[in-house]
Amino acid sequence: MKGLNNTRFILLHPSSLPTTKPSAASGASPPPSPIISSHHRLWLLLFLSLFTLASLLTLLSTASNHSQTLSFSPTLATEATRLPSHIFDTLLHYAALVNSSTHMPEPDMLAIAAVLRRRAPCNMLVFGLGAESPLWRALNHGGRTVFLDENSYYAEYMEGQHPGLETYDVSYTTQVRDLHDLLASARESRNSDCRPVQNLLFSECRLALNDLPNQLYDVNWDVILVDGPRGYSSKSPGRMAAIFTASVLARSAKRDGTTDVMVHDYDREVERVCSEEFLCLENFREETGTPYLAHYVINGGNAARGDTFCSNVKTEEVEVEV
Repeated sequence: MKGLNNTRFILLHPSSLPTTKPSAASGASPPPSPIISSHHRLWLLLFLSLFTLASLLTLLSTASNHSQTLSFSPTLATEATRLPSHIFDTLLHYAALVNSSTHMPEPDMLAIAAVLRRRAPCNMLVFGLGAESPLWRALNHGGRTVFLDENSYYAEYMEGQHPGLETYDVSYTTQVRDLHDLLASARESRNSDCRPVQNLLFSECRLALNDLPNQLYDVNWDVILVDGPRGYSSKSPGRMAAIFTASVLARSAKRDGTTDVMVHDYDREVERVCSEEFLCLENFREETGTPYLAHYVINGGNAARGDTFCSNVKTEEVEVEV
């Protein structure tokens, strides 16, 4: 390194330093004993350690109490993550301006948004992917929105178009033309495989969706929207299994409270019949303002009935229009 070539180092050894022995006549006191100095340092070190430990415990206790206070204040957490009203309204406004045959009618969209305005942020499960899917996710800002669709390719496409969108593909084994047989089978097994409260992961009911990701069965869903799968022809999967599964998930929640279940295309026979069978007219709400969307409020937890879906069980035959 530059500047070190002409530098000289001087090393002093303790033995080379002059020493002066104190004499009795000089009155100088001898240096303190090394044993006594070490003893004092030990006590000082012990005192500092105890002081540091006490301070750390006090800090941790304060932080723990603060954390517990926040965890028992869900209202504060909700207000912190809820989408501001003006942004909520703006998203709805521009979504309603889109004029396309693939979009949901504005009254139906506004009715669903009204439920989300009240419940969000929440756990929302949607059967079916569509043009409104990004809107539902945005309106549920701060919550969890999960989409289930019969088309794995479309689910992958939507995930690519909207990074972060949580979607899963579902296999349906039903067809619209099998409605009579499926309803009869569910009624016969109402107290066993097709009971209202159960773990669908192990269900043998023909209408139960038991191949979803396992963790979805443990979620307490606050809002469920049935807008899929296809149901416009006799060979379409139909929404019988989706409506049955939505009903059981709502009733089997591990917390007391309610789940808002909405069924789109309610003007069709399959959607109306299955909703009345498994969601029940006693839970029906009439404030949607549109004949194409039905809104049910289902009790979960300890308030859920485990013996039957509806108080007035219907057993008559239904004719399906396809």
